[in-house]
Amino acid sequence: MWNEGRRVVTVVAGLGVLVGGVMGWSAREPPSPVVAQERTFTTTVEARIRVHVAGWVLSPGVVEVPEGSIVAEAVEAAGGLRPGAVVEGINLAAPVRAGDQIVVPGPGAEPADGGGGRVSLNRATAEELESLPGVGPVLAARIVAYRDQNGPFTEIEDLLDVPGIGEAILASLRDLVSLP
Repeated sequence: MWNEGRRVVTVVAGLGVLVGGVMGWSAREPPSPVVAQERTFTTTVEARIRVHVAGWVLSPGVVEVPEGSIVAEAVEAAGGLRPGAVVEGINLAAPVRAGDQIVVPGPGAEPADGGGGRVSLNRATAEELESLPGVGPVLAARIVAYRDQNGPFTEIEDLLDVPGIGEAILASLRDLVSLP
């Protein structure tokens, strides 16, 4: 009898395990279907501009630089400075725009005044422009702002496009300014 009781307990325990297993299996989460995920790849194209670098650089000519570059990066793209380059004549930190021309002066070059005592409209700082008759801090700042927004002056008459400069001021400045 003792064996028969043991068998009954074993059968009942086995049935319990079997029923529990079936219940556990039927209650489980169905496997989630595999969904192919679409991958998107983005490529960024860096906008590039062309500028002309001339003067005392190793490889003068038209170079391509990333948009937002500064003069120093354009000079580097032109091979870098040649020995004897007069970097005081240019602003290496100035931003460059497409179509700009950067002239790196060499030995014996005049500083930013353009030579002959003239002030360069395209290289002078606002402070240097203030040395001109009739040009104070406000007008000097307007000249620099105009140059920054529109690129270098191509002729002295372009000064007429600067707010506050009319024919009379242009006439007084004509022999005192230069373009290089």
